[in-house]
Amino acid sequence: MATKVHMEALSPTMEEGQVVKWLKAEGDQIAAGDLLAEIETDKATMELVARGDGVLRAILLNQGQTAPVGDVIAVIAAADEDVSELVAAAAPAATSSDTEVEEEPARAATPTATPSTTTPPPTPPPVSPQPAPPVVQATAQAVPAAGARRDGGRLRASPVARRLAREAGLRLEAVVGSGPRGRIVKRDIEAALAAGTATAPAPMPDLPGEDFVDVPLTQIRKTIARRLVESLGPVPHFFLTADVDMARATELRRQFNELELGARISFNDIVIKATALALARHPECNAWWGGDHVRRHNRVHIGVAVAIDDGLITPVVRDAHARPIAEISNEVKELASLARAKRLTPDQYTGSTFSISNLGMFGIEQFTGVINPPEAGILAVGAVEDRPVAADGQVVVRRRMRMTMSCDHRVIDGAQGARFLATLKDTLEKPLGVLL
Repeated sequence: MATKVHMEALSPTMEEGQVVKWLKAEGDQIAAGDLLAEIETDKATMELVARGDGVLRAILLNQGQTAPVGDVIAVIAAADEDVSELVAAAAPAATSSDTEVEEEPARAATPTATPSTTTPPPTPPPVSPQPAPPVVQATAQAVPAAGARRDGGRLRASPVARRLAREAGLRLEAVVGSGPRGRIVKRDIEAALAAGTATAPAPMPDLPGEDFVDVPLTQIRKTIARRLVESLGPVPHFFLTADVDMARATELRRQFNELELGARISFNDIVIKATALALARHPECNAWWGGDHVRRHNRVHIGVAVAIDDGLITPVVRDAHARPIAEISNEVKELASLARAKRLTPDQYTGSTFSISNLGMFGIEQFTGVINPPEAGILAVGAVEDRPVAADGQVVVRRRMRMTMSCDHRVIDGAQGARFLATLKDTLEKPLGVLL
């Protein structure tokens, strides 16, 4: 009996998924539990497993395409079983992402082919190419007359060719196109690179062939957009800023790292541990808004914002108030690595009770963060830097750091947030407690 392969909800908040890569091909023998595909969810890239035995008879969703949770994206059945009606009825209305599909002259006007047993998906909408970067090199086969390859003033080149040229520092105008109507395709870029290159007279910006670029949304970016609307609009934010003397924390960090105890701590690690200790003393800030109730947590789970290519994700350091700072440091590094590789599991990015976003490494002095509902607060941390301050009637240079707490006013009152921030500031200025 045929088994329908559904787009499964691989994260708690997933509404649709995108096929990153099929790990099996049509005709492959499948056993229940085999890995079928890598699926990009709203948080990470997860593995889709088979739920039945047989042969992978039909793939209904191409790589780079998206389908809602619950849609049938493939069919597993016996080798001699007729699945044509099932495939025709189950073919999802997939949407194309920014996956680049190379066009060949013989089928340049047709969408990516699917096996004869499947219903072809709709032709993906066109994606505007990325503008080329500054010119570094030009091919030895350069031909100045590119007008024959232009359509209405636009240079004709496939997305793959544009990307390869951009990465190699090649001007598309200097490449001979062999595709339909002179279109530059992947093999043209590869041939130009193989033929050798000549140094350009001087670096200069390459004027893009397009007036603008439309970048399709990834699943993560769609989720970020939705969550921001759910937060900054409905959640009544207010902000509290404190300026912290980080001289002792700087010395503590230096001495700790000199001991080589199996972890090198950062300022961010110190802030995470100090924040967790302060939240343990102020449970009114370690809270969630529940609509008709406020949930105050007795355990502190810190969400640490990590920048990834598609936006931002907040892996969670659980029980940060009760764990050694070295352990916290190592886990943050591991979680950040998994986040950038899109390999976080749902339990690694859900359940935080408070979040921290640190842009200090980018030289940002101060900023405000957007609360991640249902949490009631987020701490925005700026750079640790030398600044002139007044001390005992004199101007001295001290290591300082600004931090701003965004508060949900439905949960946290001004005085409550101020008391928490004062405790956090005191902990950072007398930081021996973070080692306990």
